[in-house]
Amino acid sequence: MVLAIKRPAAAVLAALLWLLALVLLPAAYAQEPGSGTQGEGELMVSAEGDAAYEQGASFALEGFSRAQVGSSAPVDGRSYGYHFLAGADPSRISLIATEGLVVVHVPEDTAAGFGIDVEDPCDTAALRACLDALDQANANGGALIGPDDAWEFTSEDSFERDGAVFSFGRELKEGFFYDTVEGADGSDITDPANPAYVDISHACFASAADPAQATIAEEPSLLEKCLSFLGTVNLSPLWVTLKTSLAAIVIVFVLGLLAAWWSLRCPPRVRDVADAIFTIPMVLPPTVCGFLLLLLLGKNTPVGSWFIEVGFPLVFSWVSTVIAAVVVSFPLMYRSARGAFESLDPNMLDAARTLGWSDARIFFRLMLPLSWSSIAAGTVLAFARALGEFGATLFLAGNYLGITRTIPIAIYFEWMNGNTGVALFWTAVILVFSFAVILFINLWGRRATGYRKGASGR
Repeated sequence: MVLAIKRPAAAVLAALLWLLALVLLPAAYAQEPGSGTQGEGELMVSAEGDAAYEQGASFALEGFSRAQVGSSAPVDGRSYGYHFLAGADPSRISLIATEGLVVVHVPEDTAAGFGIDVEDPCDTAALRACLDALDQANANGGALIGPDDAWEFTSEDSFERDGAVFSFGRELKEGFFYDTVEGADGSDITDPANPAYVDISHACFASAADPAQATIAEEPSLLEKCLSFLGTVNLSPLWVTLKTSLAAIVIVFVLGLLAAWWSLRCPPRVRDVADAIFTIPMVLPPTVCGFLLLLLLGKNTPVGSWFIEVGFPLVFSWVSTVIAAVVVSFPLMYRSARGAFESLDPNMLDAARTLGWSDARIFFRLMLPLSWSSIAAGTVLAFARALGEFGATLFLAGNYLGITRTIPIAIYFEWMNGNTGVALFWTAVILVFSFAVILFINLWGRRATGYRKGASGR
């Protein structure tokens, strides 16, 4: 089916949907660390990434965990080399990954109970497939097992390779079992000066289970993952941002037009000073603007104290988000309006005055209509600037969920708290809004240019 998009509005909608699919879905609904996927072929991995089963095997794996690092510290005053805490269950299957070698230990009782033969290529292939998939699902950015690494399977309590001894299920503390790696002579195997040096990556642990009793939950569909993700996201930053930006743009629109109109009527020297004052927030870092606003409107300032006395505190309130957005976006509106007014033919304005038009009538009936294209573009740019304001808002308004936390602030704090998926979601939302703003300006400019060409051709 071919869908022809003829209207500009439909084109904008199609472009936004395309950008949403391209950016938003992979960013926000990407597989989180620790979640599994339905494996290809006969391998199945649970959605939580803690269980796996290869069809046809006599066992499944569940309760998977991964130790990113071990320790060389002595245990009860005695050194046992580099060791990992395996837990309180000595029947668990262990994996120790080193550079170029992976050693898997299946305790004898576990092997006998679940029919696992560490000498059988079919059983070891199933073990390797399940362990490798679970290891990848739980890596969390850690080192992965290399595709060319050698795998060794054993049911013995110790395994030696090139002077390195891998020992499993050692009860170094009462009730706690450890897997250790040390030199055959008891030396520190992690010392690069040791001839038997081994670069140990990480360790993994899992319990064998009856496939009929193991729970391997399938991965939810994309729609289910999207709905589940959106159910965990607090959408208040979106409403705070839109409410703040809309309130700010109304104020900026009026103040920008009045400032541009007033500055053109001032003497040249006064105009230059006023222009510098009105434009300086555009060149100052947003944090500087926020700091200056805090010095001006803070609780210890005369202005801030007066507002507190009348029961209307400014700092760390929603009003302060609007003030910050107005200050940083005002120059864009002012410069666009002033540039548009300056491009008008002064003789035309003088002719209107000779006809008895008042300044107000000239402004609303002549200047605004003729400058509307540039004013609209400046309005949209100012709105986009208010939408993405971060530094000044954080200084003046702080980070209060549902009150002053806007989308840019949410991105920063979600990322700082390790919620990368939520931060990517809000980043994608800002990207979509920014794309829409730029596309609107382009379409508006093309339309205005077409009107001018049509008018000039008559």
